[in-house]
Amino acid sequence: MFARWILPVSVRSNRVLVALILLISFSVCSELKVRVRLSDGQIAEETLEADSEKDSITVEFKQGDGTLITFVADFKRDVKIFRSLILGELERGQSQYQALCFITRLSHNEIIPSESMARLRQKNPHAIRLAEERRGVEQLTMNMAVNLSKAWQLSTHIHNVCSEAQESIYAREQDVKHWLDRGVEGSMFEILPPTVDTPELQGCPSMRDLWQPCACSYSLRLEWYPCLLKYCRSRDAAGRSSPYKCGIKSCSKGYRFDYYVPRRQLCLWDEDT
Repeated sequence: MFARWILPVSVRSNRVLVALILLISFSVCSELKVRVRLSDGQIAEETLEADSEKDSITVEFKQGDGTLITFVADFKRDVKIFRSLILGELERGQSQYQALCFITRLSHNEIIPSESMARLRQKNPHAIRLAEERRGVEQLTMNMAVNLSKAWQLSTHIHNVCSEAQESIYAREQDVKHWLDRGVEGSMFEILPPTVDTPELQGCPSMRDLWQPCACSYSLRLEWYPCLLKYCRSRDAAGRSSPYKCGIKSCSKGYRFDYYVPRRQLCLWDEDT
């Protein structure tokens, strides 16, 4: 009799425990879908995910040409990751898609905190959003390669986000020096030969031989993301004023990455105009 009664209790306890774990999991993650207008006029659905436990934000959307852009802000390690999955040109000998990853330092006040993002709700999911502030293009010279197998020291997100781009993960020297000062292993990085600003290295658009090295450029734009918190002021009964969060400011920002490729074949989008 005792064995017959203890089994259901155990099962019920496990179910309660599983339900509690699921509840906790959902409480630290939130997802927001926003319709945004891209630079080419097309409409894309952008997914913004906040994980307050990992203290990170992910922004993901698909461009008009089918390229999947993923941006991750890791607040714990002050690292940001850009990944592009670019559809390959099969008729020109490329694989089904090409993956690129660019890793840079995350500066303060670039994007709102993860806990603030997790609280965002959208009143009108069908509205097409345009950023309140359209920022310029930041140009970054990515002259270092990153070893994926050791990149966990830099950010635990890199392995998951950049696994398809194993030999196309780039960083810039000034960020690497900062990370080395913070104790990251130097063996994680490799200087790309030659650097992209070397006069002897031609830009990919001017190259006709697909198997020669060249300086490649890749550009992307985050069309809509919450960049700042807005504050309003309230007054209590005594007339004292105090600030409180009352909304967000949205921004759009472009990035251009310049980097070395061992053959022109890896930079076919950078055509000479």
